[in-house]
Amino acid sequence: MSLVYRFTRPSVRRTAGRFVKLSLAAGLVSAAACSSTPKTSQSATPKADPRVGLKAGLWDAQQSQWNLKVVSETRPPEKFVGSTNSDMAFTGKYVIQGNYNGFQVWDISNPSKPVLTTAYFCPASQSDVSVYKNLLFVSGEGNGGRLDCGGEGVKEHVSKDRLRGIRIFDISDITNPKYIANVQTCRGSHTHTVVEDPRDKDNVYIYVSGQAGVRPAEELEGCTDAGQNQNSSRFRIEVIQVPLANPAAAKIVNGARIFENLTMPKSHGAAPADIAEINAAKARGDFIADVGGQEMVLPPQFTKPMLDSVVKARGGTGNPTGADSAALRAAIPGMIAKMMGGGGATNGPKPGPDQCHDITVYPSIGLAGGACGGYGLLLDIKNVQNPVRLDAAADTNFSYWHSATFNNDGTKLLFSDEWGGGGAPKCRASDPKEWGADAIFTIENGKLKFHSYYKLPAPQSDKENCVAHNGSLIPIPGRDVMVQAWYQGGISVFDWTNPDQPKEIAFFDRGPIDSTKFSMGGSWSVYWYNGSIVSSEIARGLDVAELTPSQYISQNEIDAAKTVHLDYLNAQGQPKFVWPPSFALARAYVDQLERSKCLSSSQISAARSALSAAEKASGSARKDALTTLSTQLSGEASGSCDGAKVQKLSNAVKDLANVAS
Repeated sequence: MSLVYRFTRPSVRRTAGRFVKLSLAAGLVSAAACSSTPKTSQSATPKADPRVGLKAGLWDAQQSQWNLKVVSETRPPEKFVGSTNSDMAFTGKYVIQGNYNGFQVWDISNPSKPVLTTAYFCPASQSDVSVYKNLLFVSGEGNGGRLDCGGEGVKEHVSKDRLRGIRIFDISDITNPKYIANVQTCRGSHTHTVVEDPRDKDNVYIYVSGQAGVRPAEELEGCTDAGQNQNSSRFRIEVIQVPLANPAAAKIVNGARIFENLTMPKSHGAAPADIAEINAAKARGDFIADVGGQEMVLPPQFTKPMLDSVVKARGGTGNPTGADSAALRAAIPGMIAKMMGGGGATNGPKPGPDQCHDITVYPSIGLAGGACGGYGLLLDIKNVQNPVRLDAAADTNFSYWHSATFNNDGTKLLFSDEWGGGGAPKCRASDPKEWGADAIFTIENGKLKFHSYYKLPAPQSDKENCVAHNGSLIPIPGRDVMVQAWYQGGISVFDWTNPDQPKEIAFFDRGPIDSTKFSMGGSWSVYWYNGSIVSSEIARGLDVAELTPSQYISQNEIDAAKTVHLDYLNAQGQPKFVWPPSFALARAYVDQLERSKCLSSSQISAARSALSAAEKASGSARKDALTTLSTQLSGEASGSCDGAKVQKLSNAVKDLANVAS
């Protein structure tokens, strides 16, 4: 079984290193892997999975849909074609889609025909986006982002023009966003999370996760790459305070150090296909890097500029020589060590992570899930400005803890593993099902308890980047149902109500971008928002889908989900779903009890008949009928194999009675 390490809240402060994730923008293809055989759920998908062998194409790839319907596929505007689409946020009738060239705003009031409202050109990686009321926040991490949003980049090592951190826009008029401020950080912002403090209505907060190296102090005062020193710009997440009355005064108010006492966990070897690739690359004379004990092939777009620099440094011209290649090979280990903060201690255990990739907050329960490279963290965020680690889990089957999702009750926490960094094919038939998957935990007394893994069940080709990525809950009442992006593996909807047996219940997939060579594409993120499933397709634009009824999800459950209305959504700032009283909600619980056989067929029939009769009635007659049904159901709860669900049904009927008029 997998090795799961646990660390409780530390009593002494200590900083820690991290297992580096080389960025997608750099185009690195990782060869990370894992090593054991615990519980992994296989889904009840069609026996001959129609996703296998789909025809390739950028705009005309073959498609497969199961238990959902894609209602629109919208290509990006001209300035964004060929540039990576990234994450999304939602406000009102709009979806804001990040892109390495800026962001796009789509009006999805008609999901079958999204309308481009704004295409704001402002290059940066990754342009991770979040909203809060009239404010839009956009991440910038790479060295090429400019304060003035120019497209020419920044070539100097130190520059007053460089933007690495958070951009702040006023979107009171979303057709004309106003760039009002930025907050610069020492390592930039790979991702960020907007956090509401229930005790502080004057400010909103941002947790910043920066993956890049530390910028020079000459460029941003106070930045220092001082290892595990308390003043180091590593081993912390920045906490930004944004005054709502004056967002231009936003500033960093804390560098929360949540990584003390963590050491680098044990990892796994390479998958069979990756071992073959490494051996072939070595035979060709390709450049190989060792990152955290795992070998990876460095692609030409990464090594060519370095070789050109070696030639230039010796005053040469023309093609690199064998000596130039040898010089670069000798320099690569030092470069990797620098990216990892000096490589950590030489004696004893190596330090653990020094930054999170992504943090998902659930303010209504005061908890957050930190996906932090080598660890999944459970955080106490009751004091929003000073998050504190409650527990940490590491797993030999995980390569890179990437993102986190709570269930609606806050009793479970799911982490995704971005094995391969998102730029590699990690859903091949030969890849272990525990690698590049989701790990499902329950939260028990402030601790994480592992239960099982879930991975996309359909094998993908070696031309398709595929691994677990961003997703969100779908508000099916009484169940934990999630939709998740798998890059070129498409999107998968799965039920993890039973944490030991997650099961796929719907999907959408396309064939690869190109059948002859590897090409980046697929769903970066997919989220449910007010009845629609919206996917940010890296290369192809914006997809919108909707669930269709099946043996796994009834029309009543879908209708009940649609009664949940959100004014805005940042998937990394989870809202608590609350279902208003409706006949769809009551009928959804009846459908679930029929599916589980936890009420007899006669009880199911009687409940449905009573609901139909009550719906046709009005005033006191409706209220009396519903009150009688609620009382009857409450009495039947003790004799059911799912008494809690029967009581939910009884309460839903009672709530309906209370609003009857």
